Amino acid sequence: MASCKVLLTLHIIYMKTYSNLYSEIYTTGNLMLAWKKAAKGKTKRDYVKEFGSNLLKNLFDLQNELKTKIYKPIPLKIFILRDPKTRKISKSDFRDRIIHHALIEVIEPIFDKTFIYDSCANRLEKGNLFAIKRFDKFKRKVSKNGKLIKNYCNKNSIKGYCLKADIKHYFDAVNHGILLNIIKKKITDKSVICLIEVILKNFNSKINGKGMPLGNLTSQFFANVYLNELDYFVKYKLKSKYYIRYVDDFIIMHNSKEQLETWKYEINKFLKLNLGLELHPEKSKIIPISRGIDFVGFRNFYHYRLLRKRNIRKFNIKLKEFNNKYCNKEITYDNIYDSMEGWTANAKQANTYSLRKSLLKRFENEFKYEISSKEVNRYLKHSQSFKFCKKIN
Repeated sequence: MASCKVLLTLHIIYMKTYSNLYSEIYTTGNLMLAWKKAAKGKTKRDYVKEFGSNLLKNLFDLQNELKTKIYKPIPLKIFILRDPKTRKISKSDFRDRIIHHALIEVIEPIFDKTFIYDSCANRLEKGNLFAIKRFDKFKRKVSKNGKLIKNYCNKNSIKGYCLKADIKHYFDAVNHGILLNIIKKKITDKSVICLIEVILKNFNSKINGKGMPLGNLTSQFFANVYLNELDYFVKYKLKSKYYIRYVDDFIIMHNSKEQLETWKYEINKFLKLNLGLELHPEKSKIIPISRGIDFVGFRNFYHYRLLRKRNIRKFNIKLKEFNNKYCNKEITYDNIYDSMEGWTANAKQANTYSLRKSLLKRFENEFKYEISSKEVNRYLKHSQSFKFCKKIN
């Protein structure tokens, strides 16, 4: 009876529609908020300063373009990022990013309440650390807290399997028509739909009517909207309890390998028929939980967690680059400090005490800074900030 009430509530939330939203997008207050969000952390960039130098006029121009429905985005700037996988990143013009924020500010609350609890990417109070906590909870439930099971034993005495799946070329394969139909289930305002179409079309994809640019705020949001269909299929059709999705990566845990094989087949079938997608054949595998699962930037074992090797390798390369730039006075100590602290905040989520200790020593040697024993202890064990002091020559 309780499960019927839950499904009924979900049905009501999902079927409720919204109209007359377009005017909310271009209100002065919403555009001002969108500008603040788009400029956050970038106030020293030339294009932000230029836009802000005549802020009210520039926002009024955007407001007028939206109101009269003549808004057209500037073509995206493309650049290649290698980290280590080669990715083509598309960068929107700053004024277009303000429009993206203004749109998402209005429509995100409508869709977010329909998302499942374990959809973790690009959502308030979610993220990769939230996904890790859910992973830890699910692995304990599936493996019965890691206790030996009668007639079953592996090298770590851990029972259970994990389907770790990845959608093949996800952002390039998103079908605009299917995405718009999903959005229309909630939004009946034609002007909002037209604005979304304009944003989607501002991308030179290999196949007309398909693909979203990596790097856009709208792409991150629409990625969740598109795969919310998969989330509902897995949770309420397949009735999988232990499912977590982070963008196009997802995991399902179960104590039966055969059940996961069946679900993998059903999911691939659903993706092809309903969303025009398919699972990556090489990256979608069923792995014993005892072997450790590579998920959201960490190698998650049952009793501990490690950083990915490429993450460590990448940071070591970055430290070398920092050293060269620092010697040539191309970068300040504050820049290095911010990067170091950002990386270590993430590294603290894994079992990396010795790694962070060695990096701290290397940092001290290469950049000639001394750190008090109290600050070292705080840096290694706690989440508070750490400070370095210059050595006196």
